[in-house]
Amino acid sequence: MSVRVETEGGVAVVTLARPEKHNAMDLSTASALRTTWQDLRHHTEVRSIVLTGEGDRAFSTGIDRSVDVPQPPSPYSLDDPLLTVGPKANDLWKPVIAAVEGMACGGAFYLLGEAEFVVASRSATFFDPHTTYGMVSAYEAIGMAQRMPYGEVARMCLMGTAERLSARRAYEIGLVSELTEPGGALAAARAAAEVVASYPTDAVQGTVRAVWAAREAARTQALAHAPHLVALGNLPPERQAELFEGRGGGRAYRVR
Repeated sequence: MSVRVETEGGVAVVTLARPEKHNAMDLSTASALRTTWQDLRHHTEVRSIVLTGEGDRAFSTGIDRSVDVPQPPSPYSLDDPLLTVGPKANDLWKPVIAAVEGMACGGAFYLLGEAEFVVASRSATFFDPHTTYGMVSAYEAIGMAQRMPYGEVARMCLMGTAERLSARRAYEIGLVSELTEPGGALAAARAAAEVVASYPTDAVQGTVRAVWAAREAARTQALAHAPHLVALGNLPPERQAELFEGRGGGRAYRVR
């Protein structure tokens, strides 16, 4: 199973379970996430949710590069399998707390962008590799622009694989709400989720919806531009693959 769900005491822990792939999401995982969020909408015993990745190497590195997603021959449309992997995209308004260990990059921001808040271990890092491989960072950048200062989003997306945002810096700019020792993010996120789950659920879900509404209009307008920017700015897939295969090459990255 690429997505594992464990429920106890009003809290569901949703785990991306592909540690051998750094919890990258293939089409099966994307489908499992959609099904999970839709099921949790109707699970009356679950009042709050923790989202995490298995192991300590990565929360998620986004889409699995082996996935082949055929695209329509038009710059006005784009098929993106990650657009509907988040809880809000599936009309789930129970609070979701993300617990991050290790790397969170690229398509992971589809998920982090729809979490209420993020708990991370001090060893976690955040980065966006798109520009390095000739791809436009659109959906990821838009999601993070709702959570981070403009300059920090721009720097993270433009620096690509050359630089990673440390958990400490992510905490300083508001992306992360709590830092833990390595291995402690899940326990801390669960403790917060248990508190939230103890409150009247209608009031909690109404609050989640209210907070989301405060930024929803700007996000929706920005997302409308994303397909065209991606279609016009991305290198051809074969060139992207060449750049990806040549990644590393002894070049060190900086943790900021």
